[in-house]
Amino acid sequence: MVKHQESQKDLNLEIKEAKKLLILGLEILILNLFNILPVKAATEEPVLTVVHSQENANQWTGISDRLQTVGVKYCVISLDNVRSMGDWGDRRILFLPNVETLTPSQAISLEEWMSKGGRLIASGPAGSLSAPGVRQLLRSLLGGYWGFSLGDTQEIKPAKTKLPGWANETALFGKVRGGVVIPNDMGTESPAIWDSKDNPAAVVTTERSTFLGWRWGTDTASAAELDTAWLKTTVNYYLTAPAPSNRMKKIEGASQSCSTSVATASGQGGRGAGEQGSRGEKLTATSPVPRVTPSSPSRVRAFSPPRVSPPPKTATAPQPRPLPVVKPSTSKEAIDRLEEAVRLDVVPNSNEPINQNEAIALQQELENLIGRVESANLAVSANAAEIGEASENLGKIDVESLKQQTLITSTRPGALATSKEQALEQAKAIAQNFPQLIAQKNYALARQQWLIAKRILWQQFPVDRRLAQPEIRAVWLDRGTIVRAGSKAGLAEIFDRLAATGINTVFFETINAGYTIYPSQVAKEQNPLIRGWDPLADAVKLAHERDMELHAWVWTFATGNQRHNEIINVNPNYPGPVLAAHPDWANYDNQGNMIPVGQTKPFLDPANPEVRQYLLKLYEEIVTRYDVDGLQLDYIRYPFQDPLAGRTYGYGKAARAQFQQLVGVDPMNISPAQPELWQKWTTFRTEQVDSFVAQLSKQLRQKRGNLILSVAVFPLPQTERIEKIQQNWETWARRGDVDLIVPMTYALDTSRFQRLAQPWIASKQLGATLLVPGIRLLSLPTIGAFDQLQLVRDLPVSGYALFAAENFNNELQKLFINTQGRVQSTTTEPIPHRQPFQTAAIRYTALQREWKFVLQNQRLPMPAQTISDFNNQAEVLRTALNQLATAPSASKLLVAKASLTRFQSQFRVLMKEEIKSNSYQVRVWENRLATIERLLRYGERRIELR
Repeated sequence: MVKHQESQKDLNLEIKEAKKLLILGLEILILNLFNILPVKAATEEPVLTVVHSQENANQWTGISDRLQTVGVKYCVISLDNVRSMGDWGDRRILFLPNVETLTPSQAISLEEWMSKGGRLIASGPAGSLSAPGVRQLLRSLLGGYWGFSLGDTQEIKPAKTKLPGWANETALFGKVRGGVVIPNDMGTESPAIWDSKDNPAAVVTTERSTFLGWRWGTDTASAAELDTAWLKTTVNYYLTAPAPSNRMKKIEGASQSCSTSVATASGQGGRGAGEQGSRGEKLTATSPVPRVTPSSPSRVRAFSPPRVSPPPKTATAPQPRPLPVVKPSTSKEAIDRLEEAVRLDVVPNSNEPINQNEAIALQQELENLIGRVESANLAVSANAAEIGEASENLGKIDVESLKQQTLITSTRPGALATSKEQALEQAKAIAQNFPQLIAQKNYALARQQWLIAKRILWQQFPVDRRLAQPEIRAVWLDRGTIVRAGSKAGLAEIFDRLAATGINTVFFETINAGYTIYPSQVAKEQNPLIRGWDPLADAVKLAHERDMELHAWVWTFATGNQRHNEIINVNPNYPGPVLAAHPDWANYDNQGNMIPVGQTKPFLDPANPEVRQYLLKLYEEIVTRYDVDGLQLDYIRYPFQDPLAGRTYGYGKAARAQFQQLVGVDPMNISPAQPELWQKWTTFRTEQVDSFVAQLSKQLRQKRGNLILSVAVFPLPQTERIEKIQQNWETWARRGDVDLIVPMTYALDTSRFQRLAQPWIASKQLGATLLVPGIRLLSLPTIGAFDQLQLVRDLPVSGYALFAAENFNNELQKLFINTQGRVQSTTTEPIPHRQPFQTAAIRYTALQREWKFVLQNQRLPMPAQTISDFNNQAEVLRTALNQLATAPSASKLLVAKASLTRFQSQFRVLMKEEIKSNSYQVRVWENRLATIERLLRYGERRIELR
């Protein structure tokens, strides 16, 4: 009876609670139906901070009108006044409408503000004009990044997997002109997608941020009703989120001041040297005042009525003040601190939910890391077995300092494996059990186990054994390092270190900011940081004495640098020696600026015949006066633009005249709203770069038939790249204008590096040109750098390029000496771009060693007859490759290509069982066969050029 009464009480309580929940649900529904935010009924305090910047100043009227319609109290802050975490304000939600430039210190302070519970909303190409490290951090904070603009208006619609709080709001969906947002793999969801091919994301959201893929507040992008619906829903989403997201009403330690007008928020504070855009002018919401620099024509609004050509500049070379002593920086810059903060977001002991996409990505990354470790160890074991070395007798280095980098907080350090076999088995068990932990919602243990696996796997890389095969091992030797070397003796020390580590190709910075590193008879001025010395002549000699190649690395169309001006103590607005002497060669943006807003470099006009002739003469001087092995073009593009935001570039005097003669209209008078004309203008500028590369290639190869031409390029999607910087490097590759494409695939972890590099590695658009991914060493742990190198070696590419020599530390040097350093031999190891057929033969022999090792150790369970057939087929290919390498000819090349094609087809059949149990290693072997195929294609083209 007592139990029955207690049960009845419990039932009554449950009914009461259900009624309360029903009433609450009805209240929220009613509030939503009448477009009333619950927060406004609950509090009159501001809950939203809106950021004003120079970039959204001309959009501010539309932004503020929509904010008023949303009906939530807000404060306005000026981006110019943000220098620390507190400056973002103590309101819980921050809105960055169409802000594309943040400084490193602002990005770091924003991360700190969000770590205290702040929630972020951003729209448009957020941070896209910021420094690379800033963009990397913003990807982490926003859960994705602006990929590329869509060509025309598209419909946005709910994602197939409908997200609570988003899908049922019909006002959120409609016609919008915007861009594709590329979500991070982990922790990101897409409540809205574009109704176009592949349904890319239009909006991405995380527990702490939402990123809208259009310029909020602009009539050209979206309707006011749609904009207000999205902001209202997003603000409400974060204000009503359950714990732990909804932790606090205020951000502890942040400023409580609240301005409601732009004029008050802007203030008068300017920034010091090194910070972007010192601005102190007051702005009003209705009448933004653009900044006008004395050294540029008066600004005009984007796509204004016709105007005359920019007036000639009275640019003269300033008198340099006494030169400072240039020393390596001893204190950490903001960019250094920023990149150290950018890491894979796997927080130890955090029990935040892991969604399905994040779980799949984490498991896949762990399985790939297992594959890379096994692949590296197989290469070492096969090499040791071939030369009869026992692993314990191989030379070792002290790897403890390297392994210390992998230490990650763990509550069970005693559970770590000790041997390589135990470590791999433990990591595989963790990867296998990972989905079960997610299903059980044991997120903290899942993260902890993932980090343990990564730690023990990194410790199993064979960093004290040689494993590299012939490959391009390039490094950019930057101006700063050259200047600090100071003499031939100083340079010799650098080249000694690089040679010992197996580096075989040096991109030597020869032209920077319009200055040559050598005394030129063509260029106006040698870099003033170099006195009485020809570093290029010494570098060529030092490289060749060490069997290394020296490629002159040159800035092409970028011809000045405000940051370099600071170093040499000249006027920050000095355009550099080239434009100071030839102001008519300058290029301009659509507002009359030689240097686009938020950037630091003026550019030459590629359409100007005098510019092209000057550059061709200068590069011809380099390759004929100096015995350089190659020439690398950097800044072979226009500066970054964003047409949909009204920021475009390329309006030099020559370009405007030529385009008007071709089309009959001044390009200053057209806009993206005129698709046919705008496409012609984009094509015209792109062809200026394309034709220059073709002309340069033809002219220099006539002088030096064996010259290697390479280009440092951006790995953006082709359509976006042509729209933003007019760089169409696929065309240069297909035509055979260049030998090496070097994409700047810089990332702070291996999975992101793979996502950047993979599309271009798999591309069929490069013809016979070789792809050499770039790896940025800054802020990479040594083991992390080795992990990226191992990925490169497992993919179908012929090498890598390291940026830059100034980040080549002692730990990295020790590791490289042991894994890829010089070996005592009577023959020099071939370089793929110089000896492609010899490289192909040696790399194939290394593949055979691995197959022999796994077969002898019964790791490939095959019948005896199958093994015999496999060996016979492999030997046929080996013979064909060796004969081609020994005495290249067209007939031998034909035989080698046919043998390789036949073997690749048979290989897939032979490995059909193995791929089920060891798919990563089989893919690696297929990739290495594909590398050999590409080397044969490249070699065939090189023969034709002779």
